[in-house]
Amino acid sequence: MAEAMVNELMAELAALEDPRMREVNEKRGDDHGVNLTQLRAVAKRLKTQQELARELWKTGDTVARLLALLVCRPKAFDRDELDTMLREARTPKVHDWLVNYVVKKNVHAEELRVAWFADPDPVVASAGWALTSERVVKKPEGLDLPGLLDAIEAQMKDAPDRLQWAMNHTLAQIGIEHPEHRARALDIGERLEVLKDYPTPPNCTSPFAPSWINEMVRRQHA
Repeated sequence: MAEAMVNELMAELAALEDPRMREVNEKRGDDHGVNLTQLRAVAKRLKTQQELARELWKTGDTVARLLALLVCRPKAFDRDELDTMLREARTPKVHDWLVNYVVKKNVHAEELRVAWFADPDPVVASAGWALTSERVVKKPEGLDLPGLLDAIEAQMKDAPDRLQWAMNHTLAQIGIEHPEHRARALDIGERLEVLKDYPTPPNCTSPFAPSWINEMVRRQHA
């Protein structure tokens, strides 16, 4: 029954494919052309189905995996399962949703954060940094913030794109949330100039850490 349902869903997802959207997504490294609002509507209809989620994930198809992450039960995965899934999640959107929608809600999140943070694979390490950014904001107790700034200062400039982006996020959050480290965070951002020229639409905050920090601090005091 599960196999038949997966086949039906794969056909339904294929019918949602839009070549123009695929072209846009492929520029960001995502190999699909499905409108995510339409995908969420499919997930809403299906509701939570953990075994179906596992079967969809096994297909290896990007859209099927995104759907799996929307219908799964985040707390039902064990540590090794999540570690394997992260290493299989090579497209940015699947990686991002897996970390934010599933791992962050799982009891093994902190254990995985520590393991991934030091991983030699930069894509895996970027997940460790993404979870670290979350802790910087929500549960900084026990984190070595000066040590994180040391690592960012030494490694961010030459890090691969995804890891660089995650490190930059941590840098910005330290500067925003921890006034005692703000001057150093701003100084590191100014000197490294990572994402300084990132194209940012009007009325959006630049991901360049000094601009991001200053804008968020301004809003806090507005």
